[in-house]
Amino acid sequence: MNSTEFLRYCPDLLHYARRRCREVMVGNVGIGGDNPVRVQSMITSDTRDTEACVKEVLSLAEVGCEIVRITAQTKVYAANLENIVREVRAAGCTVPLVADIHFKPDAAMEAAKWVDKIRVNPGNYADKKKFEIREYTDEQYQEELERIREEFTPLVELCKEKKRAMRIGTNHGSLSDRIMNRYGDTPLGMVESAFEFARIARDLDFHNFVFSMKASNPKVMIEAYRLLVARLEQEGADWNYPIHLGVTEAGDGEDGRIKSAIGMGSLLADGIGDTVRVSLTEDAIHEIPVARALVKPFLDGSFGSAVSAHASADQLSYNPFSYERRASEKIEVMGVPVGGGETIRVVTTQEKWNAVAHKFSSLGDYKPEIILEKSAVIAIDPRDESAVSAVNAQLKPALVTVADGVTMEVIHAFRLLASRIDARHSILLKDVLRPVEGEVDFQEALLVASRNIGSLLCDGIGDAVLVQGENAPGQSFRLSYNILQASGARIFKTDYVACPSCGRTLFNLQSTTQKIRAATGHLKGVRIAVMGCIVNGPGEMADADFGYVGGAPNKINLYVGKTAVKFNIPEDEAVDRLIDLIREHGKWIDAPVSEAS
Repeated sequence: MNSTEFLRYCPDLLHYARRRCREVMVGNVGIGGDNPVRVQSMITSDTRDTEACVKEVLSLAEVGCEIVRITAQTKVYAANLENIVREVRAAGCTVPLVADIHFKPDAAMEAAKWVDKIRVNPGNYADKKKFEIREYTDEQYQEELERIREEFTPLVELCKEKKRAMRIGTNHGSLSDRIMNRYGDTPLGMVESAFEFARIARDLDFHNFVFSMKASNPKVMIEAYRLLVARLEQEGADWNYPIHLGVTEAGDGEDGRIKSAIGMGSLLADGIGDTVRVSLTEDAIHEIPVARALVKPFLDGSFGSAVSAHASADQLSYNPFSYERRASEKIEVMGVPVGGGETIRVVTTQEKWNAVAHKFSSLGDYKPEIILEKSAVIAIDPRDESAVSAVNAQLKPALVTVADGVTMEVIHAFRLLASRIDARHSILLKDVLRPVEGEVDFQEALLVASRNIGSLLCDGIGDAVLVQGENAPGQSFRLSYNILQASGARIFKTDYVACPSCGRTLFNLQSTTQKIRAATGHLKGVRIAVMGCIVNGPGEMADADFGYVGGAPNKINLYVGKTAVKFNIPEDEAVDRLIDLIREHGKWIDAPVSEAS
């Protein structure tokens, strides 16, 4: 597959270089240009509660959050931003504040009087989503665009006048009916939705804006951002706007961190991203250490420093804008089928295998399947022409990996390997190319493994995985499986899409998510969305089997796919009603009874 057949989002897929873009000022903080990748978050307090909002903003700023977002769902809520801004500044805090706007142009106009930046969602800023299926003629489509221009122009003019910044933030889950009917629920639709608004801003000579392309599915998110950057490059040098990265509704705990690292880490490794927000269903203050750890290698120069200048590839084994698993032929490794479309396998060392062999029965779904030393894997430097030729000269397909100690970044090394060995050979992915010794920071190991292995899996590369950056056997196996799950490569447990809380949330997301996990965590392969409100709810549930969505204060609507089927259920009954709904659709099984110890 020749890389020149596709749009280019990255100058060189085998060498790290940060994308160059213009600087956009948000208050006193610059995004893009020569600035570091900025870390931001969003408070969860009710915007009408000045004291609570100020306290949360100050707490976030204290732990290193550089930009703070606040929801402003109506003009009344937006008006209180004046008081919040005044009190935050009176406390000596200069962190820029952003208003998050959905549905209400009048709220945006009010908010722009007070805050440093306005986030608008093109899918719902001037559109009422009805999930209508209709064909738009070119004339009708143009009429819709003119209506949007009428609605959006006053905000652009006000932002110009007051020197405010803007984020044109597309969400996969809230594309307008117009976009859905013409482009479908696709990365292309996400990009075009943002471009409609960007063209209006540019026509009005407003350029102080950034783009985002958020989705809860890391594959979709990665493809959308790549397509966005490629399209910006196509449009010309003055379309060099900064990029805000985020995986929306990532969830909580390890799963939320892994999903975020796969989506954002993959893009950062290709030089894309000028500000990030990690969206966890936890207190916002917990997002900051994760975000800071995620961007650290790209700020301190440690990522990309080991890359050899001698690596190059004329061919790609994958299409960066459309997922397809790399073809290979099935082989047997220790009696386990690998490659050829088989389940992606989990590999470990003999030492780790031995350490847990006595308790395999208690490891459940987190058991290793192949021992590295017995796998007959061939480890090579993909830059070594003679080694590559020797592999390709073999009559039978083999399991191949990158040798430890190769001086390339993991993502680049495996991209090169996949491009050079015959497609019939299977590939064993590694998280690091130098096994660690002694104790390691688990969060750091998690973020690195998720970024490196997850990125490659999302490009269809890999038939087996080996985590070498975490020494504890149980944790390394769990990490391996959770990365496979988060990247969509191997579904072995219930999958949750859960949004971070914010001032729009109509119930306690954290406790509710935990309650739903406790009740449904044994339903392998079922995907459940837990959404605080309807802003992204129905759309982000495109891939979910069932949805639990706040419809009114303490009232829940239940969905099957994108369709609401139960309305205004009291919150204290809603989890049981969700179980009933899953049972009605034939996807419920009783949880296995734990054996008494």
